[in-house]
Amino acid sequence: MNVASVILAAGAGTRMRSKLPKVLHPLGGQPMIMYTINLAMQVSSQPPVLVIGHGAKLVRDRVGDCVRYVLQEQRLGTGHATLQARDELRGRSDAVLVLFGDMPLLTPPGVTRLLEAFAQNLPTIALLTLTVPEGADAMGFGRLVRDAEGRPTAIVEEVVATPEQLRIRELNAGISCYRADWLWDHLTQLHVSAKGEYYLTDLVAMAASEGEQVVTVSVEDPTDLLGINDRIHLAQAEAILRQRVNTELMRGGVTLIDPASTYVEVGVRVAPDTVIYPNTHLLGDTSVGDDCIIGPNAVIRDSTIGPRCQIVASMLDSAVLGADVSVGPFARLRNGARLDSGVHMGNFGEVKNSYLGPGTKMGHFSYVGDATIGAKVNIGAGTVFCNYDGERKHATLVGEQVFIGSGTMLVAPLRVGPGAKIGAGSVVTHDVPADTVVYGVPAQQRGKVHGDEVAEQPEEAVSEEQRLSEEGGA
Repeated sequence: MNVASVILAAGAGTRMRSKLPKVLHPLGGQPMIMYTINLAMQVSSQPPVLVIGHGAKLVRDRVGDCVRYVLQEQRLGTGHATLQARDELRGRSDAVLVLFGDMPLLTPPGVTRLLEAFAQNLPTIALLTLTVPEGADAMGFGRLVRDAEGRPTAIVEEVVATPEQLRIRELNAGISCYRADWLWDHLTQLHVSAKGEYYLTDLVAMAASEGEQVVTVSVEDPTDLLGINDRIHLAQAEAILRQRVNTELMRGGVTLIDPASTYVEVGVRVAPDTVIYPNTHLLGDTSVGDDCIIGPNAVIRDSTIGPRCQIVASMLDSAVLGADVSVGPFARLRNGARLDSGVHMGNFGEVKNSYLGPGTKMGHFSYVGDATIGAKVNIGAGTVFCNYDGERKHATLVGEQVFIGSGTMLVAPLRVGPGAKIGAGSVVTHDVPADTVVYGVPAQQRGKVHGDEVAEQPEEAVSEEQRLSEEGGA
């Protein structure tokens, strides 16, 4: 069966009280409309048609070219909105599935069951319904009216329902599938409501009056049908979605110490046997390897974490970590930070646009920017890579097995050769040859490194007059 899909997303969403169109408000790390678009792509045989109106340009810019767009210039109800897709879809499908851009929690199984019922029965209309117990919140949904034989005869919107109709517990969820040729012929026959709108739900009464078949499929999870009308609904949806994501992680072998305080966005990948502690946020395009310990109080965005890493109370943004890396507490990795296997980064350190080679140890209170650092380098506490001259950024290249003493300033552009040693408190402004000892302000060559021994070069004789002059004496 060739199914086309129409997503209604033209509403202003005034109850959100926002400059941003309702369907672009973020949920689980992406605009809520993307959940409906992805659903439509999974169950439909062609790209969905997105009916836009309020904030149309913003929606186009954010969603991109994955859908076909039609514009509803006047918001005259769901029937009128669906009609806007007629020229785009007429003659191109056997059935038309209508979805809503503000119902992001709907999952493929429920919609698949609806489409399977449509394919098996070949009705004119198939409806997704929800039956709630007496006294339960009807969420503003219309009531499905049936005749004595149980056949659907109408959908009555809650605002116009009689007290007797309000007692009906079978609700219309709004998700529906139509025989394409019948739909396009009948949308223009809808009558305007008292509110001046054309309701898509009135097609049910029209089909029943013509003797056409209408079938229903009951949704199994009521949370699938939460519609977002305001920020309270948005927060409720966020909690439901987070619970779903965390449940899938735990089923996949990830330990969450406290799921209620663990925030993982949709699309994040976490390998088995990783333990995530409370108040951890895994965001964006992030992947975490196996046997890691993450948190507490870690925020990781758009980063790749290798196996057996430990990240405590730190922030990572667009970083890449190899295996067996330890970070924090209170460290920050900014965009372009790459820490190879076995790197240790201490507390209150920061790395930006730099590579730290295998086994390198970075002491606390240090900053590394625009640097390439070799293997097994020691970066002492308080070391600063001075990469910015006020106009441009400059790079520093540090060879393997270099020792950098605490409180060192490395003024880029700079090269430090393999095996060099830099004394604590130095200000290094010139390249350091391999296996050379330097220290001082500014740092000067003081000798050569031979294994663990330092061969000191004798200092030049300095007269007493010259010494006093250099020290500012009389």
